Amino acid sequence: MRRPFRWAKERGFPARIKRSELSFPLMSEKSPLLNGFLGGVLGAAFLVGGSGVLVAQDPAARQWLGEALLVPAASPRASAQGTAAAPDVSDVVAQANPAVVSIVISKDVPVMEQYMENPFGGMFPGFGFSVPRSRQIGTEKKDIGGGSGFLISADGYVVTNAHVVNDQNADYTVFTNDGTKYDAKVVSTDEILDVAVVKIEGKDLPFLTFADSDQVKLGQPVIAIGNALAEFRNTVSVGVISGLSRSITAGDGTGRNETLENVIQTDAAINPGNSGGPLLALDGTVLGVNVATANGAENIGFSLPANAVKQAVDSIRQNGRVIRAFLGVRTVPVTEALKQKNNLSVDQGALVVRGDTVEELAVMPGSPADKAGLAENDIILEVDGVKLTEEHTLQSVIRSKAPGARISLKVLHKGERKTVWATLTEAPKS
Repeated sequence: MRRPFRWAKERGFPARIKRSELSFPLMSEKSPLLNGFLGGVLGAAFLVGGSGVLVAQDPAARQWLGEALLVPAASPRASAQGTAAAPDVSDVVAQANPAVVSIVISKDVPVMEQYMENPFGGMFPGFGFSVPRSRQIGTEKKDIGGGSGFLISADGYVVTNAHVVNDQNADYTVFTNDGTKYDAKVVSTDEILDVAVVKIEGKDLPFLTFADSDQVKLGQPVIAIGNALAEFRNTVSVGVISGLSRSITAGDGTGRNETLENVIQTDAAINPGNSGGPLLALDGTVLGVNVATANGAENIGFSLPANAVKQAVDSIRQNGRVIRAFLGVRTVPVTEALKQKNNLSVDQGALVVRGDTVEELAVMPGSPADKAGLAENDIILEVDGVKLTEEHTLQSVIRSKAPGARISLKVLHKGERKTVWATLTEAPKS
């Protein structure tokens, strides 16, 4: 079975805000390159055996509702001397294991046969020259990859990563730890968060519950369970929370990539095939959903925070899709470098800027931001009293709100601070 590499890397943003200068060096002292692979779906549809090292400059991509500033992901290591013994997690694993599942991806693939053919046809009778050819003689169903997931309800709702189940032409099968097989249906996916909900038919199934990921602490012991290498079901690894509020860009080496904000960093081993599996606290609750790991580093993995996942999952179960709040403004984060290069009066917040083309306006006409009076070159400093920083970006704060919510925005407009109010709407499906 082929194993695609997916990578996670740190990104930086430009000091200048002119559109012609919106690029940045691939590597620098303040923005080292972090190579890796997204932790999981293994399959023949992806490139194989690559190192995942980026060799091209990645232009800064600004998005509606702001953009994440990616911070270094350094995994602290404890020395062997004086390190406390690892906790016994056998009871927690025994409790959680029945709810952790393996997801197998299968697809109709071509069946080929080889035959010999005279390339000249009947032009030269008696001439015995022939060359090998191949042709398709049908298709057959084959397993092409796999990932992980976990049950969140007794009636068969399963959480996994969107990239595990994003092939609309594939079939998905769920296996529980005792080997029971279920046909699975993808209910909906959240491509922005990289979360999906899958449904199997069953009753009184074991399930896991979400913890409050806002209470996660550095050094907190955690357990990762998943379908390692798509071969070893319910593999258990143990580690600690080694970083918080990381923002990464992850991809698979085929040109597809995604920016993930506020992810949890852990040194628990997250192997290919572990995508979609749970990161557990010692009480058996889910702190995160395993999503990526750094290639070329030792024990640096990432999980989506439980609170963000739960919000998306609840929306999918209630509405059949993810419904998000929308402000309608394009921004870049204000950093110390941006402040120095452009003589700004603040070193935090979200600077309202237009995109690279004339169609990419700074403020979407008719949007909540437009109605609130926001304009290009404004700096949004706070949302509902939450100061916008590298850890709390505008995008992540808005994502935590519901459509219809009325929010206060502290804004720096032409050197003057003011507070405006906006009523969020539902984000466009596009």
